[in-house]
Amino acid sequence: MNSDLNPRSGWVVGIDAGGTRTRAVLADAADGRTLGEGVAGPGNALTVPGPELTDHLAEALASAVPEAGRTRVAAVVGGFAGAARAPEAEPGRVRARAALTAALTRLGIGTEAVEVYSDIEAAFAGAPGQPADGLALVAGTGAVAARIEGRVLGATSGGDGWLLGDDGGGFWIGREAARAALRAADGRGEPTALTAAVGRALGVPASVLPPADGGLWAPAQRAAYRACLLPAVMDRPPVRLADLAPLVPSAAAEKDAVAAAVLQEAATHLATTLAALGPHRGEVLVVTGGLVAPDGPLLAPLTERLSPLDLTTTPVTDGRAGAVALARLLAIGRRPAEAP
Repeated sequence: MNSDLNPRSGWVVGIDAGGTRTRAVLADAADGRTLGEGVAGPGNALTVPGPELTDHLAEALASAVPEAGRTRVAAVVGGFAGAARAPEAEPGRVRARAALTAALTRLGIGTEAVEVYSDIEAAFAGAPGQPADGLALVAGTGAVAARIEGRVLGATSGGDGWLLGDDGGGFWIGREAARAALRAADGRGEPTALTAAVGRALGVPASVLPPADGGLWAPAQRAAYRACLLPAVMDRPPVRLADLAPLVPSAAAEKDAVAAAVLQEAATHLATTLAALGPHRGEVLVVTGGLVAPDGPLLAPLTERLSPLDLTTTPVTDGRAGAVALARLLAIGRRPAEAP
């Protein structure tokens, strides 16, 4: 907790509630300075049960906001995975608002200025100048693009989940890594460092991995590799293939051609997802998620593909800064218009 807490100043809280963790930020309403932070478990409004979501929100808020100053919070905004700003009855929004209201009540944070946004809307608001209109692209485990109008999500492209879509996201990349490993093992594909990397990640015995010195990988070893790898994949929830995604940029950094091709194809998929929204030359594009955030492995190839559009591309780490920005707007009464 930052010790520079002025009890006479107005405070706001911004919450970034994602699939992995929930983060709350206490900030000065006047200048947005961070005064405290708290972290707790997952905050997806559709996949985390209501009581558990309330507990995670309360835990993060309790760490961020000192007990003695909780009556001084002027506004709270949460950006939730699985929720949206409108319509009012959208299931994720209803669940998120109920859990957030319960958490605030539990802690004695009594402000009536409380709003729920999607994680995409919150991330977009975190760009410099807090833009109201433009495009957003989220590429983490999944992949979705959105058009933001008046700080509210107006249209989306992608985001169909690992089973039906999310091409170019972490699940897609992890699945491609496993497929490349299997193809290399039975001769359908080119040799790749991903074969050994995926095998090690999934507990395949070292005795059947490809020789590190590039020596002969005997047919019996190849067959044994596949016999071990396939059950290791099938015994895990399918979405856990996303755990293999980091292996691809690591292999590409070592000049592995197969891994590099996977990243290039992923960037193409993301560009295609964004293109479905009809980008206008020069408009704002906010990108976030581990793959396209600052220093993300797909930021450079994606930017290259989008260069003809001359978009103003801004990578943001997550939705915390945007949630604080929206809370500051709410605190001074500038409520964004509802979506039509």
